[in-house]
Amino acid sequence: MSATQQVITIDDISADNAPAIYVAGGLDKFFTVVEKEVTGEVPDLSTAKGRARIASLAAKVSSSKVAVEKPGRDYLKKLKEMPKVIELELAAWVKKMDTLRDTTRKPLTDWEAAEVARKDGYVDAIQRIADQAEDLADLNAEQLQTAINVIEPICITQAWEEFEAEAARTKDHVLTKLRAALSVRIQHEAEQAELIRLRAEAEAQAQRDHDAEIARAAVEKTNREAAEAAQAERDAAVKREQALIDQAAQAQREADQKAREAEASAANQALQLKLQAEQAERQAIQAKADQLAAEQRAAQQKADDERRHAESAHCAEQDRLVAIQRQAAAVEQARLDQIAKHNAAADEKIGRAHV
Repeated sequence: MSATQQVITIDDISADNAPAIYVAGGLDKFFTVVEKEVTGEVPDLSTAKGRARIASLAAKVSSSKVAVEKPGRDYLKKLKEMPKVIELELAAWVKKMDTLRDTTRKPLTDWEAAEVARKDGYVDAIQRIADQAEDLADLNAEQLQTAINVIEPICITQAWEEFEAEAARTKDHVLTKLRAALSVRIQHEAEQAELIRLRAEAEAQAQRDHDAEIARAAVEKTNREAAEAAQAERDAAVKREQALIDQAAQAQREADQKAREAEASAANQALQLKLQAEQAERQAIQAKADQLAAEQRAAQQKADDERRHAESAHCAEQDRLVAIQRQAAAVEQARLDQIAKHNAAADEKIGRAHV
């Protein structure tokens, strides 16, 4: 903080010293002074005088705030207006300096514009010459010759200044291309003319051939129609003759058919009689065979009955013999049991006698 700031009090703040006060940290010393003044004493709240003193100190703070803020706001307003003033002044300055610069440079600018126009004139003229060699494929011989007639009279002299050499090269190049294209086009058009002539001759020949073909076809048609009429008449005669032959053949076929049918009917009747006789014979043979089979079955049945009866008698005899054998065995067993019993009793007596 400067010495000027240190001696300035709140009451001393004005528009003159505002730039030195309203800077970063410039208001801190005023806040410190006010803060010390209001905090340097502790009024007694229990007394009216003490409470009045507190109110007075608060009012002092408010008045100090306004005393610092109002000059600051006025200074700030002035600062906000300064950019407009400066901008207007600078704009006037720039405009006057640009005018002076342009006035000073005008002779050079005019010369440069004239130089550009001069060079553009030569460049455009050279380009017009070069353009004559563009799109040559679409030009005919007459158009190509016209282009050559336009380029050839152009005189390339020292009047072309530094563009003389370029203009001369462009002219020679364009004329070379035009003449080459003209030569090719003349040959092409001659070939096309020859093709047109040959095409016309071919079309004429084709027309003559077509007319001759029509005449030949007409003669052939007449001959063909006459031949077809004659052939039709011959075919009709053949058809009529064939119809008569077919009718006779049909009548013969019908007669033959009737004869075959009569013959077949007689043969069928004979065959039916033969079949009936054979059927009767087969029936007689079958009846005899059936009778023989019945007799054989009866004989077989009788033999089977006799065999079963014999087998039954044999089985009965066998059963009787078995029963006899069983009975004899039982008698023999009883005898043996009796002997054994008797021997046992005898042995028992002998035993008691020895005792």
